[in-house]
Amino acid sequence: MANLTSEYMGLNLPSPIIAGSSGLTDNLEKIKEIAEAGAGAIVLKSLFEEQINMEVEAQAVNNMYGNYNDVENYVSFYTKKHNLNQYIKLIKDAKAAVDIPIIASINCISAGEWTNFTKEIEMAGADGLELNMFILPSDPQLTGFEIDKNYFEIIRKVSAVTDLPLAVKMSWYFSSLSRHMVEISKIDSVKSIVLFNRFYNPDIDLENETVNSGHIYSVPEENAMCLRWVGALYGHVKSDIAATMGIHDGESALKNILVGASAVQIASVLYKQGPEAITKMNQRINDWMDEKGYENLDAFRGKLSQQNIKRPMIYERAQFMKYYSEHR
Repeated sequence: MANLTSEYMGLNLPSPIIAGSSGLTDNLEKIKEIAEAGAGAIVLKSLFEEQINMEVEAQAVNNMYGNYNDVENYVSFYTKKHNLNQYIKLIKDAKAAVDIPIIASINCISAGEWTNFTKEIEMAGADGLELNMFILPSDPQLTGFEIDKNYFEIIRKVSAVTDLPLAVKMSWYFSSLSRHMVEISKIDSVKSIVLFNRFYNPDIDLENETVNSGHIYSVPEENAMCLRWVGALYGHVKSDIAATMGIHDGESALKNILVGASAVQIASVLYKQGPEAITKMNQRINDWMDEKGYENLDAFRGKLSQQNIKRPMIYERAQFMKYYSEHR
């Protein structure tokens, strides 16, 4: 039997397969099932900064009694505390129920007061904290510098109030993605970069002429983006790299480890196949390692990264014409 243990964010994982943040990781019974299936760690469903603010505003609009400011302040405090208490309870219950790392998650877009929540998350026993950050660069008034600055402000403000190891889940919407990731990884508290967060995708209903949600689940073809950037960044960033998006089986997990991933996060395949998908992925990884003679993951992690292959320019090829001209 091959050794599937992996170090991620300074945590010892029994498997490189992590259950990513989703609706499947907000329930204790589901968390137990995922752990029993062989997951290396679990990222809890995100506590949304935006969601909390929206709930506070909705409560204030509906409030019709007492002094507006006083009651609004009370409702604001109560709503935030209620959301946080539920999350804190889930962390404590999960830590008591399973033996694998439990990583909290916050979906955030600003360095606001929500950062104070992270200390309580730490005290609840979470093993790490994943910051799911994305600021859509759609405002023509904002420069790239201003957007980048906001990411660093969020990370530094969180780092100031907690000693938890941080994972930063990012998008590819940067003018200089490599530079951005390298600089973020230099922050001491950042122990992992997660590539990439997946977004709501709009679609158009031609019959009703409305904007609807596109495909919710990822497809295997989406993983190509991860393979390119994990392979290109491996060896250049100080932190671990986790791949997520389009990872649906053991083969795709192995590919991401070969280009440099310390771990992979899955969600869509759990919705489609259930927790047994993790068992199958672990078995496929084990069988492949036995077949190849690899005793542990470190023996081949990063073997096919940009810095370790004979033709590193293949990671930078962006035009099909160049590819086809070399393969005529």
